[in-house]
Amino acid sequence: MILKHPSDRGGSRSKPFERLAENASRFTSSATFFGICLILVAVAVALHVIGLPIAWLLFVGEAMSAVTLLMVALLKNSELRAERAVQRKLDLIAAALLEGLEGGGPGEAHQRLRSLLDREEKP
Repeated sequence: MILKHPSDRGGSRSKPFERLAENASRFTSSATFFGICLILVAVAVALHVIGLPIAWLLFVGEAMSAVTLLMVALLKNSELRAERAVQRKLDLIAAALLEGLEGGGPGEAHQRLRSLLDREEKP
């Protein structure tokens, strides 16, 4: 099995994981999520201060580790998508500039760049 980069998988229809990752990325970059994280950290500190048994403290620590691992995976997914999107745009800009310099007028690269920009303007 060959794993492809998320942006190379093709198709204009987004897959369930892509939708989940996009929605999770939006939520985790919100002020609401930051507030939830602050509350969770405050609860973890309070549990240590209260002196709960080690089993509960381990459970809280492991839960926070699991959430951190999931967040790293989502962050990496978003990073790869953004990196590839920027690279595709740069490639199309370079190709459109070359078309313009060669004097042939707007060609295929210009149309592909226009199509990409139009797609991004739509919600």
